[in-house]
Amino acid sequence: MRILGFMTGTSLDAVDMAVLETDGEVIERLGPTGEKPLEPATRALIETATADALALTPGAPEPDSFAAAAAAVADEHIVAADDFMRRHRLLPEDLDLVGLQGQTVLHAPPTPDRSGRSVQLIDAPAVARALGVAVAYDFRADDVAAGGQGAPLAPIYHAALVRYSTLSTPTAVLNLGGVANLTLVGSDGRLEAFDCGPANGMLDQLVQARGTGRYDADGALAAAGKVDAAVLEAYLGERYFQARGPKSLDRFDFPIEPVLHLSLEDAAATLTAFAAEAAVRGLKMLSELPLRLVITGGGRHNPTLMKAIRASLPFPAMSAEEVHWRGDAIEAEAFAFLAARCLIGLPISFPTTTGAPEPMTGGRIVQP
Repeated sequence: MRILGFMTGTSLDAVDMAVLETDGEVIERLGPTGEKPLEPATRALIETATADALALTPGAPEPDSFAAAAAAVADEHIVAADDFMRRHRLLPEDLDLVGLQGQTVLHAPPTPDRSGRSVQLIDAPAVARALGVAVAYDFRADDVAAGGQGAPLAPIYHAALVRYSTLSTPTAVLNLGGVANLTLVGSDGRLEAFDCGPANGMLDQLVQARGTGRYDADGALAAAGKVDAAVLEAYLGERYFQARGPKSLDRFDFPIEPVLHLSLEDAAATLTAFAAEAAVRGLKMLSELPLRLVITGGGRHNPTLMKAIRASLPFPAMSAEEVHWRGDAIEAEAFAFLAARCLIGLPISFPTTTGAPEPMTGGRIVQP
């Protein structure tokens, strides 16, 4: 199958796109990639919906902001796809399927006293109608309903990438998105995965709160600052870091208030050290010591964060590009891969990746 995958991350910077040719088990070919920056008006609608999502109480009706954001996110996908398909001379009949997740505005994993909830906003039927291609979406709901974490979902694709690249195992993959998640492809092919801590999300919140941009460009702020050891230890003392996976996080689960009394540079340095140490501690919880760590996601562009992670590891840590992966397209590729598995009924999450009670299929398909 030839599938167009989409991803919109919590950084709210762009719609990423990638074409993947796959049978849902192996990667046959990597097709073209692209991105479309989000319009400021769409970003504002998503930020309003995210604030409303964080204020939701169990059983409360869905706020009106959800529908407005879902429509805007769909429009972004449609405009992005139209331009992408025109540039790469793709017609609707050239695609077997589209895979997308929409925009995550809330991820609340299950606890002993509450059911889980994960909210991704997009009008998928509108995308299917506009593109004239069937759309697979809503990949997390079944896993969460069964008691799983609903995240991370990319591990099964990470395993396919490891095989496609003929990397020896065990190999670990660290995705530095708004939240950081780890995948281990074990020496026997067994998958382990969990969210290991914050990554870019807290840094982005800090920089935006100070009105100095949307992120710490090139890690320059953190490089100029000094880590506050007491604040760092308090963060790392949270119970989350003692628990073994599967486990998952929302990017707002750790507040930025403990660093707000610091200078911008010291706060950035402390949050960067927090992200790095959380990842290192996560690696130590894996059942096998990997031969290598492959780092994906936007955080791999932050040299201060990458240096901090590498300094604490006894094995090589390399960016996606160093193993010939397309670092900015991996999550879009992953949702194309999940779409293929959805279509043919293969599982997309597992007891060792999300804590689901059994391997779980997932996703819905809407026709144009």
